[in-house]
Amino acid sequence: MAGVGDTGDRLAWVDIAKGICILLVVMMHSVIGTGEAMGGEGFLHTVVAFAKPFRIPDFFLLSGLFVGRVIDRDWRLFSDRRVVHFAYFYLLWLVIQSAAKYGKIVGDAGPASFAAHLAHALIEPYSSLWFIYLLAVFSVVTKALRRVPGGVILVGAALLQIADIRSDSTLIEEFCARYVYFVAGYLFAGRIFALADAARHRVSLALCGLAAWAAVEGWLALTPSGLPDYPTLASLPLVSLALGAAGALAIVVAASLIGRAGGPVAEAIRTCGQRSIVIYLAFSLPMAATREILVRTSAIADIGLASLTVMTMAVLLPLALERLVRGTALDLLFVRPRWFRLVAPGPRPRPALQAT
Repeated sequence: MAGVGDTGDRLAWVDIAKGICILLVVMMHSVIGTGEAMGGEGFLHTVVAFAKPFRIPDFFLLSGLFVGRVIDRDWRLFSDRRVVHFAYFYLLWLVIQSAAKYGKIVGDAGPASFAAHLAHALIEPYSSLWFIYLLAVFSVVTKALRRVPGGVILVGAALLQIADIRSDSTLIEEFCARYVYFVAGYLFAGRIFALADAARHRVSLALCGLAAWAAVEGWLALTPSGLPDYPTLASLPLVSLALGAAGALAIVVAASLIGRAGGPVAEAIRTCGQRSIVIYLAFSLPMAATREILVRTSAIADIGLASLTVMTMAVLLPLALERLVRGTALDLLFVRPRWFRLVAPGPRPRPALQAT
């Protein structure tokens, strides 16, 4: 049976990989929140622990893949594509999420308090929106350093990750921990695409490699280290860097194989990847609402099943909302309007959103 990649779109694996990543991110938030609310753990907690070393590194690796296509453009065009784009969605959903989560609390203190909350979020990434905040920062830093030899940038970024810098600033801490993966995606884009292509043509070898990786990943991610600052072996310095890189490449290979196989599952994951930023921006509200309903009604007693239900709603409802508002005035929730652009969009068909 023809797979996704056999239809002529050999880059389908990129969307599938992003789909895997966004599903893992939503799963993590849904599972941890539901477990805390219900006072226990379910079967998905093991999956969350397994994916922790590579879940975010892979997202940043994928985000860096296409930076090379625009990094040499003038700052106006580059900023429009890689900074203003993310700034728009960050600012818009900062207001939406803040109003939904803390509107009453902050509102009772007056408009000035709410304004102060929003102003603070300009220097301290807010809630789960820190990811798109960092994407803009990573893009600017990478363009500013584009004349520096790639090896120097990569080594410097790796040293920051290994140093395991702890800070009260989310921006500083996450920059140091994640920038190496974004840079790796940018510097090794050609080799990463070659790896995905090789996996499609050497399926048996790719499957053996994934099996070996999964065994090592599972052992390190699920084995306690006995150290308070590093709860598992996977969190140890150097080990976490290696596992983040290996896991990111494993997702690339897995996504390529899923795309080659095709079928409804591949298409569903690919759809999530194509609209990954839609899900990322909007998942927290339906997730919280679904969790609250399940906890209050005790409709589902099993924590694992409850977590899966919360995750499912957190993925499907943003996709449904995006489809509902498409082409309407509320389209601006997920599509950056012309008035928030530095450069007019070209004549090509508009994608759902710029790839993250």
